[in-house]
Amino acid sequence: MDLLSFLIISFSTIQLIIALVNYLYLKFFVASASKNVPKDNNPFVSILIPARNEEKNIPKTLKAIISQNYTNIEIIVYDDNSNDRTKDIVASFQSNDSRIKLLEAQILPSDWKGKNYACHTLAQHAKGDYLLFLDADVTIHNDFVFKIVSLAKKEKYALISCFPEPITLSFGEKITVTTVYYILLSLLPLALVSKTKYPSISAANGQCMFFETDTYRKIQPHKVFKSSFVEDIDIARYFKKNQLRVLCLTGLSDIKCRMYDNLKDAIIGFSKNIVKILGNNFLTAIVFWLITTFGFVSFILTKNYELLNLWIFQFFLTRAFISLTIGKSLISNLLLSPIQQFFIGVFIYKSFINKITKKQIWKGRNLYFF
Repeated sequence: MDLLSFLIISFSTIQLIIALVNYLYLKFFVASASKNVPKDNNPFVSILIPARNEEKNIPKTLKAIISQNYTNIEIIVYDDNSNDRTKDIVASFQSNDSRIKLLEAQILPSDWKGKNYACHTLAQHAKGDYLLFLDADVTIHNDFVFKIVSLAKKEKYALISCFPEPITLSFGEKITVTTVYYILLSLLPLALVSKTKYPSISAANGQCMFFETDTYRKIQPHKVFKSSFVEDIDIARYFKKNQLRVLCLTGLSDIKCRMYDNLKDAIIGFSKNIVKILGNNFLTAIVFWLITTFGFVSFILTKNYELLNLWIFQFFLTRAFISLTIGKSLISNLLLSPIQQFFIGVFIYKSFINKITKKQIWKGRNLYFF
């Protein structure tokens, strides 16, 4: 066996092991975390939602939140200069539920990213013992707040972040959205996020971040990373750097999100963070894509068909464990995996072009500063 073939099959084996470990860990950890949830002596929770042009999503999000069995909450929505009906929709909910508050956008400082400033402002107005930041397109099961509060109290986590179960309806979503979960769950053993002190072993998702309020106000994470457009990962690493406990979960069926409803938005969205997820280095990202997409070529060139068969088996088995973990169709993901691999390359290419041109438009704003 030549060195390249050895490295490729070794990397594939490691991916498979990590995917299996994540499946088992999340299956049993999530199951145990859902049991014996205390429903008394519950702290006050502020649910904070930054919203910009979310008229399609915000009604479902608010309906899910006000239906929570956990009632000791306040709900604050920051309308970030929406030019659709987001503000009016929130106001209509507010008129029927006194727990809902609407904040109108302030002038965005030139050195802040929009969402980071929205989250920072929301936290300043919050009164809760805990802060739950949710994106406006996220929906939660009626016991979700109970579960996450229970976890935080029991294990003393300063930050809990969840990757929602992805809702993928269109073909464009099916070939793009699950790629992020493939990368995350085949490269990072999530158990190590909470068990180790290394900041590099961190993951978080800005769609759902749950903070202990005193710690948040002491650390001021959104202010520290005010100009970052991958602030979630930066915050998780910063918390671990400060010796604070961080937990990252996925595979939760009681939090869901339809991230993008078309292929164009998915490409724009994932190109923001793909390189950061892959080590914040374009060379590392490209090598990962080449190995996981074209690794089989090495075995064909050396006529090592036993290793070729093993690589194919590991590739699809890794995808199978990840599909089971995130609750997506096993058959669909296996059949679409070659196209999904292609789009990892598209995300990396788009990210590179954005960096060169200093232009990344998201919701009408350029994420790069000049």
